Amino acid sequence: MPAPDAVRKKSPRAPSIPLDDALDKALKVYDKERLHPAPTDVVAQHMGYKDANNGRALGALASLRYYGLVERNSNGLLSVTKDVESYRYAPSDEMRRAYLRRFLTAPVLFAELLERYSSGLPSDGNLRYELIQRDFLPATAESLVGILRRSADFAKIYEQEPLQGASTGAPEGEEFEPAPELVQPVEIARSAPAIPVQQRSATVQREESLGPDEMIGHDRIPVRLSRGRRAWLLIPHVFHEADKQRLKAQIDLLLTEDEQP
Repeated sequence: MPAPDAVRKKSPRAPSIPLDDALDKALKVYDKERLHPAPTDVVAQHMGYKDANNGRALGALASLRYYGLVERNSNGLLSVTKDVESYRYAPSDEMRRAYLRRFLTAPVLFAELLERYSSGLPSDGNLRYELIQRDFLPATAESLVGILRRSADFAKIYEQEPLQGASTGAPEGEEFEPAPELVQPVEIARSAPAIPVQQRSATVQREESLGPDEMIGHDRIPVRLSRGRRAWLLIPHVFHEADKQRLKAQIDLLLTEDEQP
């Protein structure tokens, strides 16, 4: 029996293709099947493979699942997710960008790295070192650095939002005040432990089910909790002092409810 160190280690699960490639494959499946479930081999053929019985096809199918582009039903069939259809027919670039960000942060690893490097990804060497520390094999880490960087560029995750009031016609030096009905309330979504997307709890699925209209015009701010859990604050770009007080009051109320026997 080989010593433990001699046993070949596998890397943790992560996408093996970049988001733009995965989305292109998902749209090809959608063009053929719409949202109807289909056998794995059929889905693989729509993606350009002979069948699903080879490593490249299986890796691509797994990647589509990690990004939340396809899902498996109780009968083992695969179907394109509703979000892909919504992305396909989104009426604006801003809405499509919101969906791309959702796809990009669906893999837990990518969500954690983008949260850590919120101002921009570090050097390739720095990223490669961190991935190796997370138990990725060196060759896999090398490939994954390029996949993450290309996916982040495709989703334009680090592009700055337009400055507040830039297109409102407000005079220079004068703060733009939106109409009261445009000031959106702050939404709080509790998060479950960081586990694969297909196994996340209903509370996280509730946060992920937010429509593009709710995601656009907001910043999604992660808050680290104990035992590897996270909570997310969905904060509108226009955020006033009165909104801060409401947020504090809502959190206090939430804590009070949790303390009830």
